[in-house]
Amino acid sequence: MSHHDSYHTEDDQHQQHQPTQQEYLSGQRILPNRVRPNMTITELMDEQFQAYNSARLHEASRLFVEKMLNPEQNTTVGLTMAGALTPAGLGGCLITLMEYGFVDFIVSTGANLYHDMHHALALSLHRGDFRLDDTKLQEKHVVRIYDILFEDRVLLDTDAFVREALNSLPNRPIATSVLHHHLGTQLLKAGVNPEYSVLAQAAAWNVPIYTSSPGDSSIGMNVARNALEGSKLTLDPLADVNETTAIVHHADQNGVIILGGGSPKNFYLQTQPQLWEVLGIQKGGHDYFIQITADAPHWGGLSGATPSEAVSWGKIKPDQLNDTAVVYGDSTIALPLLTAYAVSKAQPRPRKELYAKREALLTELKDAFEAHKQFRP
Repeated sequence: MSHHDSYHTEDDQHQQHQPTQQEYLSGQRILPNRVRPNMTITELMDEQFQAYNSARLHEASRLFVEKMLNPEQNTTVGLTMAGALTPAGLGGCLITLMEYGFVDFIVSTGANLYHDMHHALALSLHRGDFRLDDTKLQEKHVVRIYDILFEDRVLLDTDAFVREALNSLPNRPIATSVLHHHLGTQLLKAGVNPEYSVLAQAAAWNVPIYTSSPGDSSIGMNVARNALEGSKLTLDPLADVNETTAIVHHADQNGVIILGGGSPKNFYLQTQPQLWEVLGIQKGGHDYFIQITADAPHWGGLSGATPSEAVSWGKIKPDQLNDTAVVYGDSTIALPLLTAYAVSKAQPRPRKELYAKREALLTELKDAFEAHKQFRP
């Protein structure tokens, strides 16, 4: 049989297994349910989110609650974060998810972690207007993130806190997880409102946080300043690659919530190719995938790439595509709804405290790497 004939055979087999009309129409019936005063978030989503992106958000929320947080699955849940979410107060959702044991580790842009510290240090960010004159704002020492406004002194005071915290770190290369845990610990000691900080609460609960591009934020900029003064402290993204891969390798099952995409998205997803492609350890791909994004796949960028495309890279298990959900929308709308749905419908899980287990997990990964060497070409 020729290669061309094999395609026809597969097509014929596919035609033989077409669903029946009854199977096509087996989904829950759509009804124009009435909206009632004082409905709960779960009632609203279960009854009103029936089609289009509202249905995708409902599917994502149910996937999170019913499968990723199912205690029988013991899924290790990662969360990736891009876009200016912490300045908008979305850190409160992340703190809630960590508190309930619903998120076990985080990959974030450095900017989100930098702006997160403002809240713990009681440096004020304010609701504003996106139509203001930025030239006049600059003259008045006001910084704008779309419709968020704050005094430029907020940046300078946060920089000063970061530099002071860096002084008590070892004078050598470290993983970004170590830096972020240290910053969080310092916020717990010196912060005015550490309960408002993702970094602080992650440190308290031993949730490791990574940054895939550590030089691309004001935190990295302050580390760079120290280097000009002779410091040997550097941030080692390669250590982060091994740590995140070790976490994924150890897990019974892996799932992720992706907010926005960007570099943090790939940094999480690449742990599976790192296992099979680079280390020669066959893991097989991630199990669960939820993404909230404003990007479409046809632009070719990673932020809009679908979970089915990730299958071709070995990032998602082929037979797990039904356990994926992509919500095309704004994280500032979708994340609070997803969080409220989860804490209303799922029981808290014991926190995995992976930060404290990093060395043991790395040893486990090294042992697996050595054991598979004989099978590599």
